Amino acid sequence: MEMNVEKTKVTRISRQPFPVTIMIDQKQLENVECFKYLGNILTNVGSCMCEIKSRIAMAKAAFNKKKTLFTSRLNLNLRMKLVKCYIWSMVLYGAEIWTLQAADQKYLESFEMWCWGRMEISWTDHVRNEDVLLRVNEQRNILHEIRKRKANWIGRILRRNCLLKQVIEGKIRGEMEVTRRRGRRRKKLLDDLKSRRGYSHLKEEALERTVWRNRFEGGFGPVVRQNTE
Repeated sequence: MEMNVEKTKVTRISRQPFPVTIMIDQKQLENVECFKYLGNILTNVGSCMCEIKSRIAMAKAAFNKKKTLFTSRLNLNLRMKLVKCYIWSMVLYGAEIWTLQAADQKYLESFEMWCWGRMEISWTDHVRNEDVLLRVNEQRNILHEIRKRKANWIGRILRRNCLLKQVIEGKIRGEMEVTRRRGRRRKKLLDDLKSRRGYSHLKEEALERTVWRNRFEGGFGPVVRQNTE
């Protein structure tokens, strides 16, 4: 295998991302905090925030280029379908592997409201999000869509015997220093799909395609915000 030392970068994904020393032809590979791999931005802390911000920026630029179409007199439902097809698809590329924190979810929901607001309301008007949703006859759906995509992807993996399945189950051999840390446990990939019965029950459901689809197609409803006064 031939490697270009100048173009090859390395990073260590960890809570304590110390530099990694890898020498090739007596030259050390450069350590970076993040890099793009197969269209996704990987960071040394394992967060998907940079990826989400980058995707949202690209989607907003694409929306503004075709703003005359999305704000035209075409049927509202048709314009919403166009936004979900051409704009949301840019944001949700690779969303199956995201582990969303609370801040990530806020960014995504803010982008969702930005799309509907730019379609129907002038940026100078001050309109509540609930009123915007009423005008477009829509509910908050972007997080619901991410969970469905993740469920479909995870279901295919759990029905196969592959390397990804072994990684998810923690069956890859290696040495890892385990120490107790203060604060809440870091959120994992499957946390938003698990039930109270845990991973074993999730794996059993994945083996039955019909049960799996019924659970995640109807089990995740659109996110509805309620005001408490």
